[in-house]
Amino acid sequence: MAENSLLEKILGLQDRYDALQAQLSDPEVISDMKKYVQLNKEYKELSPIIKAGQEYKKMVMDYESAKDIIANEKDDELREMAKMEMAELEPKLPEMEQEIKLLLIPADPQDSKNAIMEIRGGTGGDEAAIFAGDLFRMYSKYIERRGWKMEVTHQSEGAAGGFKEIVFKVIGDGVYGVLKYESGVHRVQRVPQTETQGRVHTSAASVAVLPEADEFDIELNMNDIRKDTFCSSGPGGQSVNTTYSAIRLTHIPSGIVVQCQDEKSQLKNFDKALAELRTRLYNMEYEKYLNEISAKRKTMVSTGDRSAKIRTYNYPQSRVTDHRINYTMYNLPVFMDGDIQEVLDQLQIAENAERLKAAAE
Repeated sequence: MAENSLLEKILGLQDRYDALQAQLSDPEVISDMKKYVQLNKEYKELSPIIKAGQEYKKMVMDYESAKDIIANEKDDELREMAKMEMAELEPKLPEMEQEIKLLLIPADPQDSKNAIMEIRGGTGGDEAAIFAGDLFRMYSKYIERRGWKMEVTHQSEGAAGGFKEIVFKVIGDGVYGVLKYESGVHRVQRVPQTETQGRVHTSAASVAVLPEADEFDIELNMNDIRKDTFCSSGPGGQSVNTTYSAIRLTHIPSGIVVQCQDEKSQLKNFDKALAELRTRLYNMEYEKYLNEISAKRKTMVSTGDRSAKIRTYNYPQSRVTDHRINYTMYNLPVFMDGDIQEVLDQLQIAENAERLKAAAE
């Protein structure tokens, strides 16, 4: 058992946790919103470690106490009770140690953020757009199950249905940390709706998941941004299609262009487009970090390489295969209905194992 070194680490963090608690009630800190947000974030991240540490400390003390009773107590009944307690605690202690070791590894600071998701039809023409629409429906169902909120900012519909491209924001606790595994190329094998001969075709759609940049993550100079307005296209009623409510923002230094036409209000579209632009600029820097860790963690295909094929959806065999962890399930209709938690859990387990291994080296 590595309880001594673990308890020492937790003790050191306890001091920091107590200091943060004091700072967060300081009026001077409360008046500085940027500092308050940063300190509160650190405080929230430390909370589960401190809670697990206190639980672990109690378990260690109970174990030592039971050991002492067995060694020194003459009362048979008390010694028997102590033996039972030790037998109960023995398997729990290594599990708790493993959990704390994992909590002590610095998490990706982006994991707690909201996410911007982008689905694009890839190779396969109309069928790829239809599949992009299927993926959007799958994620929509999953987001609904999790009780998260979704906002579409931009969509371009395919000629035969689905989407050439759709961009949406997902809002909730720890969204990016869950959905980041979905970045990459999703491949579908099925008889397309557009195919008359009944032959199985392979098409693809790419998914990009970006952590949403907070207001404090990046400062935008409005002089660097060109704003264009235009009429929205697609569903939304007459007023959407005839008023200049849609917004296109061009960040001149980087050449990044974003647009939003989801809202009837030009102001609301502007706010959404600005948030997306901030995220895309922030992610230019974040990509460098992802590229650094991608070689170490094969489960992370929210790496810079968005061309990596991560999953195949085979309709004739009702099979879903995640190629990063060689995980296969044969219940495709249920999976496409948003029941994707199992594969996300498996990816999380695989990544945790990789993180522990890297920390031990």
